[in-house]
Amino acid sequence: MLNQLEEVERRFEDLTARLSDPALSTKIEELTKITRERSKLEEVVRAFRELKKAQGELIEAKKLLDTSNDPDMKDMAKSEVRDLNGRIETLEGALRQHLLPKDPLDEKSVVLEIRAGAGGDEAALFAGELFDLYRRYSASKGWNIEIMSISAGTAGGYKEIIGSVEGDQVYSSLKWEGGVHRVQRVPATETQGRIHTSTVTVAVMPEAEEVDVVINQNDLRIDVFRAGGHGGQSVNTTDSAVRIVHVPTNTTVICQDEKSQHKNKAKAMKVLRARLYEVERLKAEEQLSKQRKGMVGTGDRSEKIRTYNFPQDRVSDHRINLTLYNLPKIMGGDLEPIVTALRTHAQAEALKPK
Repeated sequence: MLNQLEEVERRFEDLTARLSDPALSTKIEELTKITRERSKLEEVVRAFRELKKAQGELIEAKKLLDTSNDPDMKDMAKSEVRDLNGRIETLEGALRQHLLPKDPLDEKSVVLEIRAGAGGDEAALFAGELFDLYRRYSASKGWNIEIMSISAGTAGGYKEIIGSVEGDQVYSSLKWEGGVHRVQRVPATETQGRIHTSTVTVAVMPEAEEVDVVINQNDLRIDVFRAGGHGGQSVNTTDSAVRIVHVPTNTTVICQDEKSQHKNKAKAMKVLRARLYEVERLKAEEQLSKQRKGMVGTGDRSEKIRTYNFPQDRVSDHRINLTLYNLPKIMGGDLEPIVTALRTHAQAEALKPK
């Protein structure tokens, strides 16, 4: 680990020296690239330098402990050795995490798809509540969430809702949300007080740029039609709705929420690109590591990842045996404790000797 950290520090110093070159001020693209790379290394270099300083202080404290005959000085040295050992252990743990291979997708924005599963109207209602949870969580992180497509439930909520979540490090937090979410509660329409179990499927797909997925326009079938309103809204009077079918994979995307055909087409292409990118990403991942089972489950959409039990006021994440209480707070957007626990578990698994 020390060799890796010394290499990182050398690279940081090299980038710092290059930034002081006056000629770089006219090369905006190169300047931006160097500044961004240096910024990413700064935190780990700072921690490494703190570690080296603490290690040096530990050597001096141990020397004082071995050589001093003064009881007060010995007690002070003992306390300092204890504190420094704890500090060094903390810094080493943080540095190990910094050196873990980074997921190149972590910085990406995402396309978020939420679909009602088993449970009929109750599943659709919970799909709406889950979307609200992610909307509030996104607001707390400073992300922007835009609805791409909606299919409303007959009694409220959504049969399906697709949104785009844009911001800093979105995928790094929301990637843990993909899978089947189960809700257990007494529906408002239940007269006997029986608890019903419903499911909602969440898919989190890193947003794909045009360079990530090349789509041959000849492979697309694009239809336009008159959009219907949601939940009793008026029907549009122009052919603004867009259906795009990617013929080779039979992937279909429909967008009809904008009044502009051009905007609906742009949104549909964004969703289509993300879906095709996700298919290719999973194929490559499967070839490399048999679906990466080591981290936090398989991430497969058919896998039940979490249960929201309203009568017991708890949320249980089955991948890491985590149970948290105060369900209203979590549904209000306080997802960070779950995200942090999942990320910490994944990092701990990655640090285990292979």
